[in-house]
Amino acid sequence: MESGKLTGTLALAVFTAVLGSLQYGYSLGVINAPQKIIERHYGRALGLVPEERLLQSENSTLVEENEVHSSVVMYWSLSVAIFSVGGMVSSFLVGFVGDLRGRVKGMLMVNVLAVAGGLLMGLANTWRPHIMVISGRAVMGFYCGLSSGLVPMYIGEIAPMAYRGALGTLHQLAIVTGILISQVIGLEFLLGNDSMWPLLLGLSGAPALLQSLLLPLCPESPRYLYIRRGLEAEARKSLHRLKGEYDPTADLEEMRKEKEEVEKEEQVSIVRLVCSSLYRQQLFVALMMHLSQQLSGINAIFYYSTAIFERAGVSQPVYATIGVGVINTVFTMVSVVLVDRVGRRTLTLIGLGGMCICAVAMSVGLIYLNTFSWMSYVNMSAIFLFVCFFEIGPGPIPWFIVAELFSQGPRPAAIALAGCCNWTCNFIVGMTFPYIEALLGSYVFILFAVFLFGFTVFTYCRVPETKGKTFEEIAAVFQKGRKMVPPGPKISTELEHLKSASDA
Repeated sequence: MESGKLTGTLALAVFTAVLGSLQYGYSLGVINAPQKIIERHYGRALGLVPEERLLQSENSTLVEENEVHSSVVMYWSLSVAIFSVGGMVSSFLVGFVGDLRGRVKGMLMVNVLAVAGGLLMGLANTWRPHIMVISGRAVMGFYCGLSSGLVPMYIGEIAPMAYRGALGTLHQLAIVTGILISQVIGLEFLLGNDSMWPLLLGLSGAPALLQSLLLPLCPESPRYLYIRRGLEAEARKSLHRLKGEYDPTADLEEMRKEKEEVEKEEQVSIVRLVCSSLYRQQLFVALMMHLSQQLSGINAIFYYSTAIFERAGVSQPVYATIGVGVINTVFTMVSVVLVDRVGRRTLTLIGLGGMCICAVAMSVGLIYLNTFSWMSYVNMSAIFLFVCFFEIGPGPIPWFIVAELFSQGPRPAAIALAGCCNWTCNFIVGMTFPYIEALLGSYVFILFAVFLFGFTVFTYCRVPETKGKTFEEIAAVFQKGRKMVPPGPKISTELEHLKSASDA
């Protein structure tokens, strides 16, 4: 029988892994606060801003918006966008890195990239800052693309079934915590100022140093050791380290059956995964869940929230935006508590449906903002609720449900493909939202409401409940085209039907 205990070693392994997610979140949020300062340093390096102008404070009335040269805008946009490009490219390598030397050694190897990216940005003032920051962001994005796949893969493989959802949600919790930390220490009186901004960016690589010290203390994934490497004795030791003293026979038997299934087929590459009809349903569900996360409009909310708070008369909109970050973090914690009790499918439905209603409310608030002053409060409430609903389900669940939908054979390729889909959509939304906003104006969130309604219907019709299921049970249900059933006696009945059909 599987041990359901949360041991100290398991806690250490999960904490160590999600340090990579914390680094990802920090890198996502850190670039926004010091934008005007960095632009002035770019302008000086390009010979477009006089030295005396650079020395003026960020709030100086002499630094007019129309003085931002087009070359500075181009380099700044590249500094932001290159991060997503790096992630898009490296996400295809998640499976290769994870299988090369194992999940733990894979995370350890890629930390070299994080430290290198942090050093490039931290030393930006020693050479041309625009080149140093763009290079550092590219390297950091490459690291984060790998980390955002390796972390959920490792946690999904070491977590006991009873806690798989809660521990998987910690990936997203670490991301939003990283974003919040970057927002707070990016305030002007801390590190978001003219002299300290390179340190602010350079700290992106700091979690990698701590993670590198802790990873050698973490056991390798038992599933990787047994199924990929055939090391049963090592897998047994790893299970005992992760779960304490218990009888691992049932776990090893489950892995043995999965290993037999994996050995019956060729290595599942990304191309084979896309072309194979065997995994088509799982892959479609996985990709749609990642699409729902990025096309929900959550990134647009973060882009638009400061402007809405300004129009609502908030004197310090940056603190209101940090408030959004706090809510982001708190409700991810709520998801950690609920995900293994309520279920993945239910929380995703609640999240997407709630976000759809909030998007409609924001649209109404924006349309009538100049007519009724109290509409600003509708907008603010809708923003906060939108973030709450996102973090309850659509935010954290897509990251770890991919590892639940696929068995060991196609899992690395599926995580790589889903990660690339996520990064690509992130990049597209980030690049196109300003143009969409200019085109649609106050009606911009109607577009996201339509997307959210479609994703809610899709989730209701096609996404199964994976709570309390083994990887093999989930895969078997997809292959047989049957509906998922609640955990308990019905599972054994369902499996008996599947076995009978297989024997026939």
